[in-house]
Amino acid sequence: MLQSPICDLLGIEYPVFQGGMAWIADAALAAAVSNAGGLGIIAGMNSNGEQLRAQVRKARQLTDRPFGVNVMLMSPYATEVAQVVIEEKVPVLTTGAGNPGKYMKAWNEAGIKVIPVVASVALARMMERAGAAAVIAEGTESGGHIGETTTMALVPRVAGAVSVPVIAAGGIADGRGMAAALMLGACGVQMGTRFLVAEECGVHENYKQKVLKARDIDTMATGRRLGHPVRALKNPFAREYLKKEYDPSVSDEELEALGAGSLRRAALEGDEKNGSFPAGQIAGMVTRKEPAAAIIRDVCEGAEALLKGAGKWVR
Repeated sequence: MLQSPICDLLGIEYPVFQGGMAWIADAALAAAVSNAGGLGIIAGMNSNGEQLRAQVRKARQLTDRPFGVNVMLMSPYATEVAQVVIEEKVPVLTTGAGNPGKYMKAWNEAGIKVIPVVASVALARMMERAGAAAVIAEGTESGGHIGETTTMALVPRVAGAVSVPVIAAGGIADGRGMAAALMLGACGVQMGTRFLVAEECGVHENYKQKVLKARDIDTMATGRRLGHPVRALKNPFAREYLKKEYDPSVSDEELEALGAGSLRRAALEGDEKNGSFPAGQIAGMVTRKEPAAAIIRDVCEGAEALLKGAGKWVR
């Protein structure tokens, strides 16, 4: 089955990363993905150092294969977490929601392979200069925190601008998406939304059902006014947030308060009215629950078949 330079770099079997989804990507899901040959990733989210340490140690009990941690740089515990991943000798880090530049030297000296999420060519180049082992070029089709550029436009630009491996993310959920990403210059893919419905994912059942029932037009982006837009499934919370976002009588502080705790309410409580349910635009293509191993196999086998049969489409 498909392999690429990222497999050799990280010691994984298949070039598939599982996204570090806050309140969702725990040790159990990460270990399942890693055991299946991909790169499972634990979400650091707003965890403090000791909470994350417990998840890392749990993952080590569940898998002997490489896994990673996603460090959310907006977290108030980011500096504490940055030290814990060194102490725990986490082999791979991905980063999101910011620039990890101030931590890169220490992580590199600790032998950690750092793979930042980037939404622009400028940030990709900056991360390469700082010692990134690879970068994840994430398009606006993704769920959760997003940039403005589409995957189709971003990946080839980033791949042409840096010499480190590029992982494509955003709008990828099957072999067609993976094959397209590889042709754009990526050497692997990161998926979040499809892993939401993995059997090993412990997110609330209401969340899984919302993804499984989603149509192609069922996501929306909010939060641009505050500078950190998020893509999520449409629901009463998202519509109310968008309405208040463009109401000049609502302050930024009121908007921040409105969003506080909304992801936890979705992921842990399944609150379909007051929760925020991040998902990518690809949600409409996710139609069944499967083990993580079946997801990885389906995506890689589908991409390989398409690439091997590509000759029939051209002369």
